Amino acid sequence: MTRLLFVLAIAALPLQAQRDARVTLSEFVYSSAPFASAHASTIEDVGGTLVAAWFGGSSEGATDVGIWLARKVDGKWTVPVQVADGAQSDGTQQPCWNPVLFKPKTGSLQLYYKVGRNPREWWGEVRSSPDGGKTWTVAKKLPAGILGPIKNKPVQLASGTIVSPSSTESGDNPPKWRIHFERSSDRGATWTSVVPFDAAEINAIQPTIFVLPGDKLQALVRTQSQKIFELSSSDGGASWSELAPTELPNPNAGIDGVALRDGRELLVFNRSETERTPLTVAVSKDGKSWTDLVTLEKDPGEYSYPAVIQTRDGMVHVTYTWKRRRIKHVVIDPGTP
Repeated sequence: MTRLLFVLAIAALPLQAQRDARVTLSEFVYSSAPFASAHASTIEDVGGTLVAAWFGGSSEGATDVGIWLARKVDGKWTVPVQVADGAQSDGTQQPCWNPVLFKPKTGSLQLYYKVGRNPREWWGEVRSSPDGGKTWTVAKKLPAGILGPIKNKPVQLASGTIVSPSSTESGDNPPKWRIHFERSSDRGATWTSVVPFDAAEINAIQPTIFVLPGDKLQALVRTQSQKIFELSSSDGGASWSELAPTELPNPNAGIDGVALRDGRELLVFNRSETERTPLTVAVSKDGKSWTDLVTLEKDPGEYSYPAVIQTRDGMVHVTYTWKRRRIKHVVIDPGTP
């Protein structure tokens, strides 16, 4: 009888809870919005308040695509508001792309994003918010040759140095992809660009950076080679090792990761060489061997471009594109090593 009651109780749980008890919350950031398509989300924790942003419009690359943002207040996401667009001084309109939220150890919340007709021609802009995403400064264009973080968040080292993961796509046909890193020792006032010496040999973009003890860094990158590649730095991002393939598949889709406070690395990626499904969360103790922790999505469709952070309570928060129509937010208990 007891066993029967247990089975019935499990059956009564929501489907997500049955699927994986590590998932403590699964929700959409919004239920309706004045745009048809959404993609490339980002998430940050500002004093205990979650802030999420993404680009939204009629379709990726359309001139009506802007940067939209919502905040989670009293357990509910606010109505999305547009915080940036591509309006130009000559009256023309350019699409916006790939927002990245970043809260440095001191100072205001920052919002980096791209403006331009396509990834070959876009440029970087940044705004800041002194009140956790409620209001924003006027956009500032980044210096020539500096694009800002392309998809994933910068990291800040113990020294205060900020290392931003970036990349370029050339005007060749087909375009050539090349990763680089942008470093600032003055809280983003000035930047220098660091290009791994073999970056041109492998078509790779959109690094995600893990900060390891001693300001050592590991970066995993999206590629066209059906594998996630990696490289590392032992000097705070001033120089990098050669790119090398990992055991993880990549269907030419964005990834994101975070170094957990317990010493493990956590990565969110599409476990496929060809499709943007399933969307998987994996962990590693050494950055080499990975164990799947949670499968967030496995049905047909596109579930892609994850962003991930760990909040002060130890929970992991992931946002991602859900079928190009919505942005989903999932909270995961990563457990212990």
